Amino acid sequence: MNRPLVGTLATAVLGAAALVGTVGTAQAAPQHRTLPSSHKTKAVDFAGTVALSNCSGSVVRMPNSQPNDPALVMSNGHCLESGMPGAGEVIVDQASSRGFTLLNKSGGRAGTIRANRVVYATMTDTDVTLYRSGSTYAQIEQKYGIKPLELATEHPAKGAGISVVSGYWKKIYTCNIDGFVPTLKEGDWTWKDSVRYTPQCQTIGGTSGSPVVDTATGKVTAINNTGNEDGERCTENNPCEVDENGNVTVHKGTNYAEETYGIPKCFAAGNKLDLNAAGCTLPKPAATRS
Repeated sequence: MNRPLVGTLATAVLGAAALVGTVGTAQAAPQHRTLPSSHKTKAVDFAGTVALSNCSGSVVRMPNSQPNDPALVMSNGHCLESGMPGAGEVIVDQASSRGFTLLNKSGGRAGTIRANRVVYATMTDTDVTLYRSGSTYAQIEQKYGIKPLELATEHPAKGAGISVVSGYWKKIYTCNIDGFVPTLKEGDWTWKDSVRYTPQCQTIGGTSGSPVVDTATGKVTAINNTGNEDGERCTENNPCEVDENGNVTVHKGTNYAEETYGIPKCFAAGNKLDLNAAGCTLPKPAATRS
């Protein structure tokens, strides 16, 4: 996986970005779209992205989020300050005081915002942590002039132009979606319907948690998380692809992201997590699974 650079992970060294699984589960596969050959693009910059101590991330909003809602910050599950969640582990409503360096359009430091809770974190089916900030979107915009990035609600399209925006490195990688992987396996973890980049996005350690922005819509369509570094098969930092028939392939040097289009279905008014909401497919904590 694209590893964090510092922090609690024993394996944290310079490498590719951490694993972020898709929001999907083992239900019917979504219909994948293929982008038309020509489409307009929007300029992508650093505004709304954040730098963590060891990873990248972004301030995000749901389509129904309101200005006075507590702002959410998104990064990878494996970037969680308490350590990587185990396979099958889901963390909800955990105390946090983590700070994030908020970036402006040019990648300069706009200010610092701080979390008060881990709303949700897992590395099962997806690789995501969502923090609740002590500030509202309106307060952040008023103080720093920064608006959040919006999560898309549609499955990304093959061929779509994307930008992977790393707040940690203050670097933007630009490429396209090469295709989708039914199952991506790395070590103990498994992600579903992952995004495969074209070769131009050579993400490295510290880019874990970077928002993947669709350049046609300007919305976040996925979260950067891993890449095969050494050509090994299904080991840590060397994810393998598994197709619908169980065939395993390895693509050394290829990097991946996990889709985020399903996350908004799991949030109610006020940016409140509701894992029982209609259409929500994020994994639930073991004690609440039905």
